[in-house]
Amino acid sequence: MAHINENRDALLGRIKRIAGQVGAVERALGGNANCTEVLHLVAAVRGAVNGLLDEIIVEHLEAHVARDGLSPEERQQGAEDLVTIIRRYNK
Repeated sequence: MAHINENRDALLGRIKRIAGQVGAVERALGGNANCTEVLHLVAAVRGAVNGLLDEIIVEHLEAHVARDGLSPEERQQGAEDLVTIIRRYNK
């Protein structure tokens, strides 16, 4: 996926921030933080992961569904791949 390669540094930066947020959840649980604090941290992780997913979905749509020059079969495959991922995510 060349389109991911073009944005690799930004995506890796997001992943590192998410890893830091997950580490904060771990530290909060290990340090006996109250449940409200842990819930806020977990909600932040979820938001960050959702943002990452959104960005990659947009990149996928642009590269594999909406890009000029794609064959109907390529567009169909790109759409089917995306539907599979969205269904898996929503389980």
